[in-house]
Order: sequence, then structure tokens, then C-alpha cells
Amino acid sequence: MPPWLIPYVLLLPGLLVIAGLLMWPMVQVVIMSFQKVGLPQIRGTRPAEYVGFENYTKIFENDLFWTSLRNTVVFAAVTVTLTLVLGTAVGLLLHKLGKAMSKVLIIGLMSAWAVPPVSAAIIWRWLFDADAGIANWLLNLLPDWLSQALFGQADWSGHPWLNDTVTIYLILILCVLWASFPFISVSVLAGLKSIPSELYEAAKVDGSTPWRTFWKVTFPLLRPVFAVLTILSIIWDFKVLAQLLILAGQTNREAYNLSLYAFTEAFNAPPKMGSGAAIAVVLTLILLVITFVHVRQMVKQGDELR
Repeated sequence: MPPWLIPYVLLLPGLLVIAGLLMWPMVQVVIMSFQKVGLPQIRGTRPAEYVGFENYTKIFENDLFWTSLRNTVVFAAVTVTLTLVLGTAVGLLLHKLGKAMSKVLIIGLMSAWAVPPVSAAIIWRWLFDADAGIANWLLNLLPDWLSQALFGQADWSGHPWLNDTVTIYLILILCVLWASFPFISVSVLAGLKSIPSELYEAAKVDGSTPWRTFWKVTFPLLRPVFAVLTILSIIWDFKVLAQLLILAGQTNREAYNLSLYAFTEAFNAPPKMGSGAAIAVVLTLILLVITFVHVRQMVKQGDELR
């Protein structure tokens, strides 16, 4: 066997597994997006009917699609930004702490990150429950004048946080942020460990402030790390489903994102698997475009630095 062929042979088993688990189902979803797949097709009493771009036309003409797209983009923009900022700040803090304290905090952070999304959503739903939630109890502890000045109301008993789209997404942002920033923190900490301490000592000798040191030393050296973390965060936050489904349910259609919209179209009675597949394909294309643009920008910046 030629030596140049060995790496490809070693990669082949992994590529076959990826193709079987990811690519083939994705191909099936794309095919289904051009078909009418309902209850008769699921039961096998009638074959799937090819309808061309009818599923895409219907979802683009539906106002709910554009509402879901807006919610998806706004939520992802806010959550990705907050996750990166908080994760970076905590990563810098961990880098300054001693080994013992740093390990304790890392264990605590990774415990939060390891909590399944469904469990995390149930916890946050309970925290903001109208009748038994801790959030209403804590707000009722505030003096009436202070609560009235800050929030415009003094009595929080039975306040329905999960009935309004805005508050649903505020809670969803907290839920996803709580579960996501530990991964960012540990990744940033790993990147900081690779930066030579001599660079920080030189910056300190030159009288550089911590803020200037971060932007002139830390950020440029960790740019590839931040680029990968940004892409991963965008992909994860665009695809949020379980948390929103538990917090908002399926009755408040104004709170839908693209993932929940696709899920509802595909599995709610009467099932419209073709429409759900079309929404999933559109979401995938959006993520591919964002990833392509971001990776292209990374390559350009890498070429400029050489």
C-alpha cells in the first residue's frame, strides 16, 4: 500500500460511520421535504406523493415561519454573545485562581454543563412557576416601593412568567446560558494555558492595563479558539428544541422557533412530515451559510497574520 494512502484508509471507518448516522438520514429528510407524507404514508397504506416545492412554498407563505425565524435569530444572537462573554470572563477568572480552587470550580461548572437539556428546562420551569416558583417568592421579599420602582409592580404572587413570549425567551436564555457557558470557560482556560507567561510579563513591564492586555495579547492568540466556540454556539443555539418545548409548550405559537415549528408540523396531528422536513432543511441551510461565512473569515484572518 502506498504511504500516502494510509491516512485515508485509517479515516475510512470513521467516515463510513458518520455517513451512516448523519448523511443518510439527512438525505432522507431532503427527499421527504419534496413529498407529501402524512398519516396514510406513515401507516403504509399509500406511497409518498412527490409535490415538488409545494412544502417550501407553503412554509414561506406562512407568517408563523417568519415569526419562528425571527425568534430563532434574535435568541441565538443574544445567547451566543452572552455565552461567549460570560464564558470568557469565567475562563480568565479560573486562570487566575490557584490549582485547588480552580479544580473545584471546574468540577462545579462541568456538572452544570453535563445536566441533560430536558432536566435543565424542568429546573428552570420550576424556578419560574407561577404558584410554587422561587422567582416569585424572591421578588415578593423586595420592599413594595423598590419592586414598584424597578419592575412596575409590587405583588408577584401567581405571576405567569411562562405565558408571555418575551419572558419565555428571557427564561430560555438563562436556561441555555447556565448550561452552555461552562464549556466555553473550560475551553478558554485550556487556551490560556498554552500562552507563554513571558508575554504577559512583557505587557506588564510596558504598563499595559488588563483590558489592553486582553485585546492585544490574549484575544489574538486565542482567536482560533473563539472562532470554533462561536460556530459551535451558533449551531447549538439555533437548534434549541427540548428546553423551549418544556418551557413554552406548543400552544403559544408566537414563541415558536424553527426547531419547534418543524417538530410541531411533523408530529402534531395531522402529521405533515413533508412540511417539517422542509423547515428542517431550511434551518440546516441557514446554519451551513453562517458556518461557511465564519470559516471563510477565519481563513482570511489567518492568511493576513502570516
